[in-house]
This record gives sequence, structure tokens and C-alpha cells, in this order.
Amino acid sequence: MKHETIETNAGWLIVLVMIVISIGGLVEIIPLYFINNTVETVKVDGKDTIRPYTPLELRGRDIYMREGCYLCHSQMIRPFRDEDMRYGHYSLAAESQYDHPFQWGSKRTGPDLARVGGKYSNAWHFQHLMNPRSVVPESIMPNFPWLKEPLAYADIKERMRALKAVGVPYSETQAEYDANVKRFGKDVADKLNILKADDNLIAQATQGNYDGKPDDVSEADALIAYLQVLGTMVDFSKFEEGYFAEFR
Repeated sequence: MKHETIETNAGWLIVLVMIVISIGGLVEIIPLYFINNTVETVKVDGKDTIRPYTPLELRGRDIYMREGCYLCHSQMIRPFRDEDMRYGHYSLAAESQYDHPFQWGSKRTGPDLARVGGKYSNAWHFQHLMNPRSVVPESIMPNFPWLKEPLAYADIKERMRALKAVGVPYSETQAEYDANVKRFGKDVADKLNILKADDNLIAQATQGNYDGKPDDVSEADALIAYLQVLGTMVDFSKFEEGYFAEFR
């Protein structure tokens, strides 16, 4: 059938468009029926090592999206040899299970950040945000000096409740807290308690001292805390080679 025939015949055009839409929909919908088999089980000593973001990390992720970082940086390492050699182990579905929305991306003006956590010091990240070319001369990333401003976190509890509504296991009741203790351990469960969100946020910012100023909580504190946790929740040395391939 000639392309001109399709474009000039409304009936054929509608039918073929619906077929294409149906195929695209099935490709996206069918995997959802097998999601329990595709999200990897990542446990060490009986505890899940992949956890939701702490209040400070969550605000950092919000800033990451607000500043459009995802437009130049992906957060998904593909299962190819060259990507493994540059960035590390390919990304797991489980690592994005608490992301709403996920930050996989496909544009790499800058490097992939899926495993950037712990790769550089807090001081490096802060300097990189203030003046990227001072640490990476060839960088075309813009400066972000306004990240020195105080972090707004008065609504952090509401942000956590919104995520809880879509399945992220933050806790408010004793039963929810106890379930998190069993699933993640007490230290993590304490950080996921919505009722203690403000105190936990301030404590992490003070102890982490991400921006070099322990007496205040800046937007840079939050963003760097988020960057430093990316890719650090799975210790691949704890799992046998090929373990995660069983879920693919």
C-alpha cells in the first residue's frame, strides 16, 4: 500500500493509527503483569538494602528535578560492556522502585549519575555546583550559586505523605514503623518516620556537612546528599555473579 493512499483515505489512516497505538500500549502494559518477577530482591542479612530517600535526600531530589539536571544527566546504566566499564554494574529495576517519577533519561550531555554516590567528596560536589569548570575544565554545565540559599523544608511531611500514598513505605503509625524495622532495620526505619522528618533532615545535614557549613541547611546540602546516595544501596560484592540476571 502506497503511503499516499493511507494519507488520503481517512478510514485506512484511522485503522492503522489505532493498530500502532494498540501495539505501543501493549508493550507498556503487559510487563506490568510480571512486575513482581522483574523487580530484583536485594537483601543482605535478611534486610532490604534499597530504601526510600531520607527527608534531606528527598528534598535534594526535588531540587535536582527543579534545576533540570535530568535534561543533561541520565540515571540508568545499560547492560553493555562499555557502560559497565565506565559507570559500573547495570542499573537494577529495584533501584528505581521508590522513584516518582524515575530519572532514567536518555540524554547524556553530562555523564550518567546512576552510581555517582561516593565517587567524589562533598567538597568536590559543592565546588562543582558553584563553578563546574574549576574542577572539570571542559565542562559546559552552568553555575548554580543560588544553591547556597537556605533550604525550604516546612512541607517535607506533606511531600513524604504524598509519596506514601503511591506506595513508598514511609511510616506514621506504630505498625508501619514496626514493619519498616523488620524490613530495613531500626536505623533506616527511624529515618523514614514522617513524624520525625524535620529533625531527621536537620540532623543529616548537620552531620553530613555537605556544603562545608554545619550551622545551616542549604539547598546544596540537600542536592549533594541526594547525589551521594545514588548507586550506593546495592553492594554487588554481596551477591554471586549472575544473581541479578535471573530477574531479567
